[in-house]
Amino acid sequence: MLLYGASGHAKVVRDCALANNKTVDALFDDNTDLIKLDDISVIGLYNPDYKGDQEVIVTIGDNLVRKKIVSKVKHSFAKALIHPSAVVSTYAKVGDGSVIMPGAILNSGSEIGKHCILNTAAIVEYDCILEDFIHISPNVTLCAGTIVGEGTHIGAGATIIPGKRIGKWCVIGAGSVITQDIPDYSMVVGVPGKIIKALVKKM
Repeated sequence: MLLYGASGHAKVVRDCALANNKTVDALFDDNTDLIKLDDISVIGLYNPDYKGDQEVIVTIGDNLVRKKIVSKVKHSFAKALIHPSAVVSTYAKVGDGSVIMPGAILNSGSEIGKHCILNTAAIVEYDCILEDFIHISPNVTLCAGTIVGEGTHIGAGATIIPGKRIGKWCVIGAGSVITQDIPDYSMVVGVPGKIIKALVKKM
């Protein structure tokens, strides 16, 4: 497989691939100064003709950047990459290009969209819906029935109580506890979480 993005996030996706007995042959990156990521060659700018039969995962942590890159990739995207130590219900769904990291839990009836990140030890309880390009940081807990809109980033250790809706392109601060629905393009911090500003609409 190929990865697009040679940052720290690529390291953990690479490890996830290895744990699934998959080989990462090379990485693309828009920073042409990068040559290697550990033992993997960084071949430079994206080339749609390079190993066109290989599948790609975009390994960029920033949701907006990841969405922009996905829109220009011509390779096929890999099926969800799920670390063997993650617990994923047979009755959950995970979209193409998404990555589920070590120790994460995805329970029955939940759905994760395309090109999402469910990071280390995050918990997504039953009947949650996560749209595309979401980043769920380590040790987040999404209680049952949570809905998260496209492009939202939920910071490490945050908790969303059952049945709440988080809008699209929101930022939920680390350690926050969300006890109410959150509108699109909001930045939220605190316990309980409070909206501290409206974010610029980038999409």
